[in-house]
Amino acid sequence: MPMAAVLRREGRRLTQPINALHSSLISQDQAPHGSRSISTQVVRNRMKSVKNIQKITKAMKMVAASKLRAVQTRAENSRGLWQPFTALLGDNPSADVKKNVVVTVSSDKGLCGGINSTSVKISRVLHKLNSGPDKETKYVILGEKAKAQLVRDSKKDIELSLTELQKNPLNYTQVSVLADDILKNVEYDALRIVFNKFHSVVSFLPTVSTILSPEVIEREAESGGKLGELDSYEIEGGETKSEILQNLAEFQFSCVMYNAVLENACSEQGARMSAMDSSSRNAGDMLDRLTLTYNRTRQASITTELIEIISGASALEG
Repeated sequence: MPMAAVLRREGRRLTQPINALHSSLISQDQAPHGSRSISTQVVRNRMKSVKNIQKITKAMKMVAASKLRAVQTRAENSRGLWQPFTALLGDNPSADVKKNVVVTVSSDKGLCGGINSTSVKISRVLHKLNSGPDKETKYVILGEKAKAQLVRDSKKDIELSLTELQKNPLNYTQVSVLADDILKNVEYDALRIVFNKFHSVVSFLPTVSTILSPEVIEREAESGGKLGELDSYEIEGGETKSEILQNLAEFQFSCVMYNAVLENACSEQGARMSAMDSSSRNAGDMLDRLTLTYNRTRQASITTELIEIISGASALEG
């Protein structure tokens, strides 16, 4: 059974005695004569549910730590793939083009903090900034969580949606095929990839990488600026400048996508570790409070029974 489903089940078990717990928590001074305080059985049931949730969150934290170690090295190594392209072609997020495609990278599972909400917020801002009478902006969504949020208000702008990317271990071949499918199904002047760059277990940086189409790169090179340096390179072989730019753009997109998916996977596992660690600590604090309540309730019950026995014995003697 998936961990999230087990958590939901235990959460429902946990919330069932809450009303009885709060309504029965009456101090001995306030309780009317003959009334009982909260039943110890209700507190024991709630303590059992909290312990079960704590076991699940600790297990999920260990699983996330194991997955993070497996993917972190590949993510760090993949940074060397796209950096030469940035040095050669640059990263121009302010490029004014007509057809924009926002590629939002998210996770398929939850319980990982706010990384998915952050990516969606940035994607919406990019969509708003690059929309206008003569402009067109579309979404390409990777991951179930971003799809669930963006489909509410931007369903007509979603060009392509792909999920279950991490069902199998990620590799460059898998991501390059995915990137090729995206390029075949969308028309673009600029691809803006939104993902979370991994810094540490408790820190990730929302990042946007911009990839221009070969036509836009050629136009920018002719107008001067940093891309104007492309004309200083000598072209060998029978390929034209347009063909080389086309190959470079496709290879750049696949490399940036590979790094973005790995970085986002690292950020997801790190955020899940932090979230599950906080949940385990909160469950421990709740257990401490419930243990105190249980002991007070048990002592109150014992005291009440002793008073009843003594009162009965006194009545018989009198």
